[in-house]
Amino acid sequence: MTARRTLVLALLLVVAGGGSVVVAQRSGADAVSTLTGTDGARPAAPGAASDPADLARTLPVGGPAPVVRAQGWLNTAPLAPADLRGRVVLYEFWTFGCVNCRNVQPYVKAWHARYAADGLVVVAVHTPEFGYEADPDAVRAYVEENGLRYPVALDPEGNVWRDFGNRYWPQFYLHDRDGRRRVVKIGEGGYDTTEDAIRALLGVGADAPRAVTS
Repeated sequence: MTARRTLVLALLLVVAGGGSVVVAQRSGADAVSTLTGTDGARPAAPGAASDPADLARTLPVGGPAPVVRAQGWLNTAPLAPADLRGRVVLYEFWTFGCVNCRNVQPYVKAWHARYAADGLVVVAVHTPEFGYEADPDAVRAYVEENGLRYPVALDPEGNVWRDFGNRYWPQFYLHDRDGRRRVVKIGEGGYDTTEDAIRALLGVGADAPRAVTS
C-alpha cells in the first residue's frame, strides 16, 4: 500500500471508464476547473441539466466494484454485494489521522443524511497509514465522537485498498444502481460536482433540496 496522503495542491476528479476528467488546481483560495467528455466535447456543466438523466448520460461507465473484504464493520452488519444491489454506492477511502479526510468529512456526512432515503449508501473504508490508526477501538471511538452514521469498513491490512487499486486518502468511487463505476474523485474540493453526480445517478430532481453541511 502506498503511504501517500493527498497533501498536494492539485485536486483531480477522474470519471472512470473513458477519460472524462475534471482537474482543479488550487492557488491559495482560488480554483480553476476544466471539464471534457470522453469524445473531447464539453458536456453540460454540472447542475445545468434540468433532467438528472442528462447529466447521468455524460458520466462514462466503468466496471463493478470489488467485494469489500473488510475485517470488521461499524454502524452496520457486514455488507455483501447483494446488500448494495439497486443502490447508488459512494466508496470512501479514509483514515482518521488524515487532515484531508477530516476536511471532506462534513460533506460525506451531509450526503449521507440527505440522500440515504433516495438510495445512496456510503461505504467508508478505513485503511490506516500509521500503526495507531489500525486499532479498531480507536476507529470506533473516532466514529462515535464525530457522529459518523454511515457504514464503516475496517481495512487494517489494506486488502480492500489493494482490491480497488487505491492510492490516496481521501479517494472516492461512485457506483450507479447497476453497480457500475461512474466517478472517481481524488482529494478535497469539487463538492458540488460530486453531489451533482450523486443526484444524477439517484434521479433526484434538479429542484429538490441539496445536502446541507454543518
